Amino acid sequence: MSTQRIRTLYSVTLVALDSLLIGVAFVLAYRLRITIAWPEPLANQVPLANYTGLFVIQSVIIVTILFLNRQYYIPRSISRIDQVYYVFVSVSVGMLIALSVATIIFRNNQAILDYPRAMMVYDWLLTIVLLTAGRILHTWVRKRLQDRGIGKDRVLIVGTGDTARMILQRIAWSPALGYDLVGIVNGEAPGSQILGFPVLGQPEDLPELITEYHVDEVIVAMPEKGHREILHVISYCERGRVSIKVFPDLFQYITTHAGIDDLGGLPLLAVRDYALRGYLLALKRLIDFALSTVGLIILSPLMLLAALAIKLESPGPVFFVQPRMGLDGREFMMIKFRSMRTDAEKDGPGWTVRNDPRQTRLGTWLRRLEVDELPNLINVWLGEMSLVGPRPEQAYYVEQFRRYVPRYMDRHREKGGMTGWAQVNGLRGDSSISERTKYDLWYSENWSILLDTKILLRTLWQVITPKPDEPRY
Repeated sequence: MSTQRIRTLYSVTLVALDSLLIGVAFVLAYRLRITIAWPEPLANQVPLANYTGLFVIQSVIIVTILFLNRQYYIPRSISRIDQVYYVFVSVSVGMLIALSVATIIFRNNQAILDYPRAMMVYDWLLTIVLLTAGRILHTWVRKRLQDRGIGKDRVLIVGTGDTARMILQRIAWSPALGYDLVGIVNGEAPGSQILGFPVLGQPEDLPELITEYHVDEVIVAMPEKGHREILHVISYCERGRVSIKVFPDLFQYITTHAGIDDLGGLPLLAVRDYALRGYLLALKRLIDFALSTVGLIILSPLMLLAALAIKLESPGPVFFVQPRMGLDGREFMMIKFRSMRTDAEKDGPGWTVRNDPRQTRLGTWLRRLEVDELPNLINVWLGEMSLVGPRPEQAYYVEQFRRYVPRYMDRHREKGGMTGWAQVNGLRGDSSISERTKYDLWYSENWSILLDTKILLRTLWQVITPKPDEPRY
């Protein structure tokens, strides 16, 4: 069976599972209302069969809203936060619409009009819980099948630079994405390897390679090349035979959802503005202040133990205080627990790398668990940083990056963050600055409370379950 048919089967089974669980929730809610005398004993018990019409309407509307929210499209990677959010919204809105429609259709049926409110609450809660649990189970089964090679897409990467290597590493580190990496296509001679994966040929060889290796998808990772060259690569793929995905360059990235303006009839592209403006800045600051206060109180015992361990393990101060560039390019003193020797920067600023020899033994564990970052909460509490935002850099590096990374200084339109969209997507340590900047700009242009919540939860999850081969920042 082809991969496309398997993905269609996944979608169909998810629809069937949702429909079944909506029915289970409805029946359980009915039984709970009969069993539990809340808010008062049920005076008139209506047979469950009388609610069949309401149940059918409710099921169809909830499934339809999930479909409109693209929840039956099977993505490569699924955010549990997004799953819960869309299930919550779809069920809440769906049940309200279903009740309204049922009231109109069954206006002469008193049994429907007297639908117990407690049963409605039970049904709402149970439907959210069961649909969420069902989707987690569905994802788990799909991942287990992919581990057995069922439903995996055979993919080729076209590219040679940092972007191609980043995508290659991401696929290699994340088997749950469902890719079977066939190899790489670039300007090098076949037979060589990049990070252990074979180079199979050049872009001109794509038609033969797609046929020979039964390729399902081609990822074009050449943002440094011109659009004309990328179009040539796409033409070699013979659109329709395989799925084609292109990693965007910076211009494509910042003009996502751009508006169309005009100049006396001449079309102009209006670049999307930043989302954090006006009262939203005050709201974000209020959230930062509240959460950093709670964090400092709850984590103070852990921070005290870390400080004591640092003092006992090696000579030198407990804290490492370093100037970093923050909002509007202004410097502030960022506070961290010291994880390196006191002479770590005797030869000048140095970029932290994996297994950095300047780290102390305790510092290695502090960085792995990201305990060294906890004093950043003081910077957040003082308003110098935010919980979520672009990671602040030293002025020394900023002066270098601003010369060759387009729009790099636009990162400083927001406060630096303890964590950020780039970091939770694997761009840490000595990863590409250009790619990190794209993620930082996307975050600035798409900020929302939900996005910040997702980033914080993903950061916490990555700290608890770090990938052994993934570098920490």
